[in-house]
Amino acid sequence: MSRRGWFGGKARAGAARHGAAARPVAFGLRLGVVFATLLACGVGLAVRAVQLQLVQHRFLASEGAARFTRVAAIVAHRGTITDRFGEPLAVSTPVDAVWVNPQELAANIEQVPRLARAIHLDSHELARRVSTGMDREFLYVARGLQPADARKVRALQISGVNLTREYRRYYPAGEVTGHLLGFTDVDDTGQEGAELAFDNWLGGEDGAKRVIQDSDGNRVEDVESIRSVRPGRELRLSVDLRIQYLAYRELKAAIRDNRARSGSVVVIDVRTGEVLAMVNQPAFNPNDRTQLTAAAYRNRAATDLFEPGSSIKPFFVAAGLASGRYEADSVIDTDPGYLQVGTSIIHDEHNLGAIPLATVLAKSSNVGMARLALALEPKQIWTTLNGLGFGQVTASGFPGESAGQLSNYSHWRSVLLASMSHGYGLSVTPLQLAQGYATLGALGLRRPVSLLRVDGPVPGERVLERPVCAALLHLLESVITMPGATGALAAIPGYRVAGKTGTAWKAEGGGYSQNRYVAAFGGVAPVSNPRLAAVVVIDEPSAGKYHGGDVAAPVFSAVLGGALRLIGVAPDDARPGEHGVAPPGAPAGAQVALR
Repeated sequence: MSRRGWFGGKARAGAARHGAAARPVAFGLRLGVVFATLLACGVGLAVRAVQLQLVQHRFLASEGAARFTRVAAIVAHRGTITDRFGEPLAVSTPVDAVWVNPQELAANIEQVPRLARAIHLDSHELARRVSTGMDREFLYVARGLQPADARKVRALQISGVNLTREYRRYYPAGEVTGHLLGFTDVDDTGQEGAELAFDNWLGGEDGAKRVIQDSDGNRVEDVESIRSVRPGRELRLSVDLRIQYLAYRELKAAIRDNRARSGSVVVIDVRTGEVLAMVNQPAFNPNDRTQLTAAAYRNRAATDLFEPGSSIKPFFVAAGLASGRYEADSVIDTDPGYLQVGTSIIHDEHNLGAIPLATVLAKSSNVGMARLALALEPKQIWTTLNGLGFGQVTASGFPGESAGQLSNYSHWRSVLLASMSHGYGLSVTPLQLAQGYATLGALGLRRPVSLLRVDGPVPGERVLERPVCAALLHLLESVITMPGATGALAAIPGYRVAGKTGTAWKAEGGGYSQNRYVAAFGGVAPVSNPRLAAVVVIDEPSAGKYHGGDVAAPVFSAVLGGALRLIGVAPDDARPGEHGVAPPGAPAGAQVALR
């Protein structure tokens, strides 16, 4: 072997021994690095775990819950409104509301046109609402959605679009009961009528529960109940839907036939003060929200004032009888057919001469009434009118009810007193006037007007003596039965009727119009045992007839006649003096027995 070969072999052998020794050192170094790295990671994870579990636990738990749990409202069902016999007048039906998370929906902005078509909304308007609500997480885009439309929205499965259950009010009788019931807003809160007056009773208390939702907002599980839901309570009104329909039909026909501007009818049970019907024209349908304007939905029967004309005369006669200065057979001289009071001249259509009180009412003598009023103390008249409820709101509780206008007797002068005796210088509502006639029918007991059904007797407050009212009812019967009387068209076949017509000019520009009228009729039936009182008011009839006896009296006859038959009141065709009613001129203490 050459020297070179020998040295080459020695070098390779040395290199091999050196490599074998270096490999364990490098491996150990790498192992140490890996171990150190793993140890550092482990320490880091432990530190992080401690931080998450101990230091930031409360914050992270709340954030996690916020992303996966929600507090869901349980919407309370609003109470049903029924008539006195349980017939539904207002019910809440389940509907759906569509709400979006604008931030989520913005990520799927191309889906907006599809959503807009499903909820019948302009796509540009929807896009604008979403873009302007980017700082919010909850935005309603549709309320009161019908089930078919809700299914369409649900089928789209658009991220950020959600549905929630709510209720919408439905009124089965539509405009027949519109003014009486009023309506609710989109949140099912009462806004007008009985819905507003009894909102605390009807409105329930929403509940709440905690639920788990997935990333798409779908409910996965109910976790806990936070607050129990309290449904609204049922409300039973005094109204009889059958009589309400009847009054609605007759008033609507009268407004159409007489081309009148508006009108009202109120029917009251004289034994309890319950309102059995209250209708107005023009009417509105509370199911159609496009009709919800103040001019359409105000209840004229409770809010609108009018000068009652001759329909107020019975109450002045009541004051005269109560004073003792007049008896049922008293005679008043109206000759020569007019009377000058101060600078005013009060006149009758004809010179009636000396006539009894029955004829004063039957022929509606303004001169006779002025002489009667001027012969009385103003305080006596005011006490009678105020006791009957004029100048103050009734106890109905109807929102926006007017108190009418009746000034204190200390401000009365002879001209005003003479004008008031035939219905000018004071104002009433149809509801007030109906309560006045109901008090006469109840023989002097003023009972609170009630929109709720009353079970059991209602005592009432005595404001007139029974003999006074009994005599006055017989006098008012002559308004219908006397030949040539103004109220002949108010007669009800088979029943005795007591009532009074009223025709008044309307105030205009500081004076009175000579071609715009209010026609009215108020009365009770049957005279032998009064059960119902009603008032009919027709505003501005323009078809040729305008007197209360021609325009309002036929409506009274149709409504009250039908109502008496509907509630089963026996026909009343007895002669005066039967059934416990004292005839005119009967001695003091004569009474009428109410069953």
